[in-house]
Amino acid sequence: MFDKILIANRGEIALRVIRACREMGIKSVAVHSTADSDAMHVRMADESVCIGPPSGAQSYLSIPAIISACEITGAQAIHPGYGFLSENANFVQIVEDHGLKFIGPSAKHISQMGDKITAKDTAHALGIPCVPGSPGGVPDVATAKKVAADMGYPVIIKATAGGGGRGMKVAATAADLEVAFSTARSEAKAAFGNDEVYMEKYLQKPRHIEIQVFGDGQGNGVHLGERDCSLQRRHQKVFEEAPGPCITPQERAKIGKTCADAIAKMGYAGAGTVEFLYEDGEFYFIEMNTRLQVEHPVTEAIFGVDLVREQIRVAAGHPLSFAQDDLEINGHSIEVRINAERLPNFAPCPGKITAFHAPGGLGVRMDSALYDGYSIPPYYDSLIGKLIVHGRDRQEAIARLHRALGELIVDGVDTTVPLFHALLQEPDIHSGEYNIHWLERWLETNLQA
Repeated sequence: MFDKILIANRGEIALRVIRACREMGIKSVAVHSTADSDAMHVRMADESVCIGPPSGAQSYLSIPAIISACEITGAQAIHPGYGFLSENANFVQIVEDHGLKFIGPSAKHISQMGDKITAKDTAHALGIPCVPGSPGGVPDVATAKKVAADMGYPVIIKATAGGGGRGMKVAATAADLEVAFSTARSEAKAAFGNDEVYMEKYLQKPRHIEIQVFGDGQGNGVHLGERDCSLQRRHQKVFEEAPGPCITPQERAKIGKTCADAIAKMGYAGAGTVEFLYEDGEFYFIEMNTRLQVEHPVTEAIFGVDLVREQIRVAAGHPLSFAQDDLEINGHSIEVRINAERLPNFAPCPGKITAFHAPGGLGVRMDSALYDGYSIPPYYDSLIGKLIVHGRDRQEAIARLHRALGELIVDGVDTTVPLFHALLQEPDIHSGEYNIHWLERWLETNLQA
């Protein structure tokens, strides 16, 4: 096992990894920019190293600075958290070239699943169901029109190197296609430096369902059920729950086994999430995230496992500590993402926290790096906390979420807490009858500027 781990991240996910390290008796090293010198992850780690100025490109994305921090502190492994360098295959290779261990999958698997076209081809070859679409990149409008005519409208054009909704456009008819195609390519080029796009059939009312998988690189692979992440704004998740309210035990077992078998066959090591659109009882692969997800706590809650601890164990060469038969769902869990944003426009709202009180009680978990007097810097993502609740069933989880939101105090900045208070008044949320378009449409009607 490792003696010391460096966490190449910040905020609540850095704290999450530090806590796992402490429970395992492993020393932790926090890295930070000058803007984060007073951050909670810096205070809680055993050691800390300043790696650059506020800009993420010059600090948390600076590979030389992170490698140097490992050499200075004697850290043997690097946990990337999520975001920043967590899915950067080049970073993984450099880490390994310096005799360090990356706590996550191999550079090969990150690269393989990071390109949307290669990922889809890989998934198809492994027996994972995919959305009908182009066999590869679509080079021009003429080809796009032919592909669209073959599979039928509406279609969606996506950047092959994309994510977060950028480089993604829908064409409802042939008349829309030319503008959608050129706009998607332009956005892809600006965001990712790569204008290659591909096309898929656009599903009308799908849900976003993701399967949590875990492999040890030794031929073992398991799934830990699904999470429903359908409540999204601009392709960004805001509310996640597990298990999915629309998934039957039979569907869960079937798609879960398909995904677990696939990663075992790949020789995949570490945590991963296979993401699907789900409609009319069918699953359609969209991508695989080769890292820990923001919403991993809801899975931990219903299965009673520590996914970060398992990541560290597997990276150290140990086999999985549990088999598929050991995993049994217990109750229901919901997570809401608390952002420092001003409603109704969701404008970032950095500033000084004048009062912070985390909710507590049975079945309540608050993952946050906030504290009284902390100044949220304007340079990074606006996520400031995740409120996770667990109950014996979905109804109890919703009641617990309502109670916990009422206890949460974040003064000094605006947050998205009022959004969740409002959502919990909606019958569709209580019944679980929503899809990936529901929240956007609700916001248009209920949260006007």
